[in-house]
Amino acid sequence: MRLAGIVDGPGLIGSPEQTGTARCFQDGRTYSYMLHDGSAEGGPQISVTNGDVRAIQMAKAALYSGARLLMDKLEVDKVDRIVLAGAFGAHISPKHAMVLGMIPDCALDKVTSAGNAAGTGARIALLNTDARREIEATVRAIHKVETAVEPRFQEHFVNASAIPNSADPFPILNAIVELPDVTFNTGGGGDGGGRRRRRRG
Repeated sequence: MRLAGIVDGPGLIGSPEQTGTARCFQDGRTYSYMLHDGSAEGGPQISVTNGDVRAIQMAKAALYSGARLLMDKLEVDKVDRIVLAGAFGAHISPKHAMVLGMIPDCALDKVTSAGNAAGTGARIALLNTDARREIEATVRAIHKVETAVEPRFQEHFVNASAIPNSADPFPILNAIVELPDVTFNTGGGGDGGGRRRRRRG
């Protein structure tokens, strides 16, 4: 929806006039986007609401802010490699995760999946005593970053609520993806400031 210009950077779904599609419809004080209208067949209407978009924004902002805090601790502005763990990480598209701003800007071929890392680690610890000692030593060397008490967490979180981000540049993403430059919070109708204007970023 962001790539199609249906959702703007701050996360608002546009009106039919702003987006050019009748699938966007008034839903209370905001707009929703209809994925499927089954009313003709007596089925359900499936739509994406602004509440749904907001929930995704909150979740992905928390993930990105955690990564950004680690980058702050290491005093780096970019990462060379990203490894996604768990079932979620095994199935998500790196490009679309970056469009959302869920992960830091990185070359797409350097974003990989570790699969079920917790399960693999547990099997290694059970079956290999040498690896178990190495794991124990690694655990003792871990430095925990508590996001709730980090001074910059709120700043990173607010910036990361935008799609992909309101402050951090994404030059690698900008080179491969063209996001519509649309703004739907116009304060009252209109065409939202030019649906066809596009930019890299």
